[in-house]
Amino acid sequence: MRAANRDLTSAGVIVVGPGVFLRAEDHEANELITNEQKTALGALHLRKIDLADRVLVVNPGGYIGESTSREIAYARATGKPISFTDPV
Repeated sequence: MRAANRDLTSAGVIVVGPGVFLRAEDHEANELITNEQKTALGALHLRKIDLADRVLVVNPGGYIGESTSREIAYARATGKPISFTDPV
């Protein structure tokens, strides 16, 4: 995500990206987010989609997780153009 943000920003695009936080599965996590924080962040990501002109999904190797799938569905429902960094 950092590389996509850097490249787009360097090209003059305003990037409104999701916050990136460690999950319990990340063995190096020093601070984990609570379920309440996860819910609030999910809602915040949808508001960011509302602000966006288009959505770029960073999906290395074609992987799309559960939260990202929900966000893609929301973006489609709101008519936002969607593109992917890797084939789905």
